[in-house]
Amino acid sequence: MTTDPIADMLTRIRNALKARHPKVDVPASRLKIEIARILKDEGYILNYKLTEEGARKLIRIYLKYGPDAQPVISHLERVSRPGCRVYVGRREIPKVLGGMGINILTTPQGVMTGRQARKAGVGGEVLCQIW
Repeated sequence: MTTDPIADMLTRIRNALKARHPKVDVPASRLKIEIARILKDEGYILNYKLTEEGARKLIRIYLKYGPDAQPVISHLERVSRPGCRVYVGRREIPKVLGGMGINILTTPQGVMTGRQARKAGVGGEVLCQIW
C-alpha cells in the first residue's frame, strides 16, 4: 500500500506521458475522480472513465497529445505531501506560470482549481500544480 495515493496517481500519469501511452489506469477514490474531472474540464486529458477489474475499481485516464505527439501536460508536481501539508488562505492562492497552469485545491466547498477558489473566496490545501 502506498502512503501517498495522490502522488502515486500523478507519477503514473507522468510516466505514461513519457512513454507516450494512450491511457493509464489508476486505483479509484473519490478524490482522484475529482482530480481527473478537473484535468478533463481544464483540457489536460481527453477523458476518464471508471472501470472494474474484479473487485478493484480503477480510473482509466485517456491522455492528450498535441501535434508531433507532444504531451499536453509538460509538468505535474505534488505540492502538499503527507509529511508537509501546504495550506493557503483565499488571498494567498498562488498563480501557476502567471496563469498559464493550474493549482488543484481541496477546499471546504470541494475540490477545485485555484482560479475557482479565488472566485469563490475560499482557501484550502494545495494538492498539485500542472502546466
